[in-house]
Amino acid sequence: MMRFTNTTWLMLASLTCLSGNAVAQSLAGPEKLAAPALTAQPSRDSAELIFRSVLRKPGDDGSKAYRIPGLATTPSGALLAVFDIRYDGSGDLPANIDVGLMRSDDSGESWSGMQRILDFDQSQPGSFGNGVGHPTIVIDRQTGTIFVAALWSHGNRGWKGSEPGMTPEETGQLVMTQSTDDGLTWSPPINITAQVKRPQWRLCFNGPGAGIQLRDGTLVIPAQYRESDGTPHSCFIYSRDHGQRWDISPPAIPVGPPTSESQIAELDDGSLLLSMRDESRSGQRAWAKWTWSELEQVESPSAPISGEWSAHWSVVDDPTCMASLLKHPNGKLLFSNPNHPSERIALTVRISDDEGRTWSEGRLIDSGECMYSCMAVLADGSIGILYEVDDTLTFARFSYDWISSGK
Repeated sequence: MMRFTNTTWLMLASLTCLSGNAVAQSLAGPEKLAAPALTAQPSRDSAELIFRSVLRKPGDDGSKAYRIPGLATTPSGALLAVFDIRYDGSGDLPANIDVGLMRSDDSGESWSGMQRILDFDQSQPGSFGNGVGHPTIVIDRQTGTIFVAALWSHGNRGWKGSEPGMTPEETGQLVMTQSTDDGLTWSPPINITAQVKRPQWRLCFNGPGAGIQLRDGTLVIPAQYRESDGTPHSCFIYSRDHGQRWDISPPAIPVGPPTSESQIAELDDGSLLLSMRDESRSGQRAWAKWTWSELEQVESPSAPISGEWSAHWSVVDDPTCMASLLKHPNGKLLFSNPNHPSERIALTVRISDDEGRTWSEGRLIDSGECMYSCMAVLADGSIGILYEVDDTLTFARFSYDWISSGK
């Protein structure tokens, strides 16, 4: 396990423009994952045609809680789960939190041991645990590089404690780690805060959950920032040069309900659909569509993006919670969240065939107290979902036909 001091950090910050291959070759990654081991006995509910297993529970590897799931399938078919290791309890940053990863080579039937892929030295004085968490995973399928972005809080620099500025002493830092060997080893953290944050903002960071790669190769990670007065806005960060340089979009809703955690999907016409957590406590999910400028195709990778957001709309009950949005290979959109306007209960997966304007009644995945979730299409064509229940991460797998046949 690698830990990083502030001195080491100053050297790492200069690597923000290196390519994935360059970073992998110039930095020594941590040791490879432990030998695969089944973490929990799986179960199948024959009445619902759904497979389940508990991936992480309180007490595993000495941590009191596990939260904030991300899930993605690599080009080789490996399934990667990322999450917060919250050692001292379920509370958010600042705290002693690391980003963990587990791997499955059989579509979630069994899983490897846990690896810590982002981990700062929690013993540094005044660091409040020096935590890093809230991960988003995205895969460049053209190069094979896998990126995991997260928020680093050196001191009280989480959601509430961050202030305007750019340094770790002033504001939370947006960092990334990357793998060029299918998720087996990972680079030390790379700081991209200066690339995407404005000095007047209190905070700028990622998702969490999963990002996407567009048909033209652009990498997109859902993101959010807080203005100087604290107002949050959902947006996205993107790279058109395979992760060497990152930039940020305009806010999806510049005037209107404040929004934060989001997920994103590319629609058939190349536009982007953003699903957002509405911080006004409206009891519904907020949505907006980004349409690229016609000139976008001829601009250089280093040029700012051009395009515009649609007027936002609200649809689907939502208790102000992170949710998952997924574009299925058949073209349909899938969405998962707690199906209630005010309580985090009844995790449900829905389908839309009109670009997120309307949604099916969906299928119930878990009737209990459920919170964050993240979906991925697995190597065998089924759909996987990793979700939170009471500081525990549960993995479930089901077919698209099972979801589409729900009423």
